[in-house]
Amino acid sequence: MNRAEFIVATAVILFVAFSLGWFAHWLIHRFVRVPQDDVPELDRMAQALHEAEETRDEAIAWYQNREAELENRLHQTEAELRAAMEGLREARHEAEEMRAHIDRVSARR
Repeated sequence: MNRAEFIVATAVILFVAFSLGWFAHWLIHRFVRVPQDDVPELDRMAQALHEAEETRDEAIAWYQNREAELENRLHQTEAELRAAMEGLREARHEAEEMRAHIDRVSARR
């Protein structure tokens, strides 16, 4: 095989490969292509998906705000509970001191 035959053989092989690639591309796009009457339905579905994603994002934001608000209220309630428990402890202590004082005063008489 001389140089000219090799070049021709290579050119034929490359042309066949190109032709097969182009045919495969055409065949794939022929089966995958969306019919024109389905385009409005796809646009409607895309719009519905977009609106659903926006609604989801709004719901997540509302949930996060609500959770933060409830956590804040919980912390406030816990602080009020601690303050009330401390006040109750002090009141019990004062009541105990008053009882002891009354018992001492009544024991002297």
